[in-house]
Amino acid sequence: MTRRDLLQKVLIGGVTFLVLPPVLNSCSKDDNPDGTGNPPPGDKLNLDLTTPTFAALNNAGGFVITTQGILVANTPAGYVAIDSTCTHQGCTIGYSSTANNFPCPCHGSIYSVTGAVVNGPATVALKSYSVSKSGNILTISL
Repeated sequence: MTRRDLLQKVLIGGVTFLVLPPVLNSCSKDDNPDGTGNPPPGDKLNLDLTTPTFAALNNAGGFVITTQGILVANTPAGYVAIDSTCTHQGCTIGYSSTANNFPCPCHGSIYSVTGAVVNGPATVALKSYSVSKSGNILTISL
């Protein structure tokens, strides 16, 4: 091995050890200091109903899942926001406008519009968030 080869390998190895850990850490879900991956309490999430991303919420029965993992639905009683991850085994739930509930497609758990378990195998309720509307903006209190 030449001196040049040795220096190249040391330089590449050093850069890898300096750059790789922060890059991998930035891809983790733990954006909150408490380690839960959930947004910090007290934060607010604003959804503009005039954008195509959230346009489904303008229709009764429409729902979206935000990048924060919150399912927002336009129910007969108004807007509802709950965690989109089933507490049984982590599948993403949906909204059934005909039954006005949140079914899990993986194992059949069903949650009410408040996030309470209606039908198992899940035994833990979904986290729910308060929602307010002002004009075309929905605000979810996290």
